[in-house]
Amino acid sequence: MPTYTLRINGKAHDVEAEPDDTLLSVLRDDLDMTGSRYGCGEGQCGSCTVLVDNRAMRSCVAKVSAVTKAQIVTIEGLATGDTLHPVQQAFLEVEAFQCGYCTSGMVMATVALLRTNPSPTEADIVKALDRNVCRCGTYPRIVKAVKLAAERLRGATPATAQEARR
Repeated sequence: MPTYTLRINGKAHDVEAEPDDTLLSVLRDDLDMTGSRYGCGEGQCGSCTVLVDNRAMRSCVAKVSAVTKAQIVTIEGLATGDTLHPVQQAFLEVEAFQCGYCTSGMVMATVALLRTNPSPTEADIVKALDRNVCRCGTYPRIVKAVKLAAERLRGATPATAQEARR
């Protein structure tokens, strides 16, 4: 079985895997990074979303052999020490989750969106998260969280979480 070096959350990890093993299976089963969820296994629901070279990617369909030269960021790599990433903080403050199964994928897709579009319209947000499924239907709060995070990342006068919930 070949050994691959993956750069995940700023650290190099050597893993033995078959070339067709998915990034998600390596993250969860070999590296015990369980924040990325297994949902559909077909790249359709977004619960497994990670950043690969700053772009949102479905780790359940990404082959480990295809990402060996990439910088990979998982939900475990967003926070800095005890300080949550602004997107994580906004999701928490706006209560943009119910069961939380989709949340890590939503957060990672949002981080990717805000890196390329720091001032997204509501239509931009809906389009960017269109393929991330929330079975609990918290989409309105998710959109509010994305707007709050965008505002904070731009350095605009931050809205309070209470204002964002309205």
